Amino acid sequence: MTTTKHIAKHFREIYFGGNWTASNLKEHIKDVTWEQATTQVYGINTMATLVFHIHYYVHETLKILRGGELDAHDKFSFDHPPIQSQEDWDIFLEQVWADAESFANLVEQLPDNTLWQNIAEEKHGIYYRNLHGIIEHAHYHLGQIVLVKKILLQMEES
Repeated sequence: MTTTKHIAKHFREIYFGGNWTASNLKEHIKDVTWEQATTQVYGINTMATLVFHIHYYVHETLKILRGGELDAHDKFSFDHPPIQSQEDWDIFLEQVWADAESFANLVEQLPDNTLWQNIAEEKHGIYYRNLHGIIEHAHYHLGQIVLVKKILLQMEES
């Protein structure tokens, strides 16, 4: 198996399951309602904001993988569109899952030598670092999502 196929597999696992942490985004989000997703507790980002933030970098890097230019700006990475209904939430999540699968498919098609090339300008680093950074970033924020969900569920039981 090529290195890029391994990276794509690792990426899929954080989104869809099968990693050694036994924790993935789809599993933790599947039963979250739009009201829960948009409820803020203790000044922490909402689950919707965290999912958007994870997805932002996948979505922007996907453009590069499709041959486009890098046009990501950290300042926009928390600015999700309004989610005002279950339909809005479901549509958003469908896009997240579709982009994740497209991202993984394109990563596994990359020749391994691409991993050592700059993803855009030199200041952004090489593909290898960015792809692993996206996976690490997703794990980090998944932990926050899990905690926010637990807090919300506990508050709902009270």
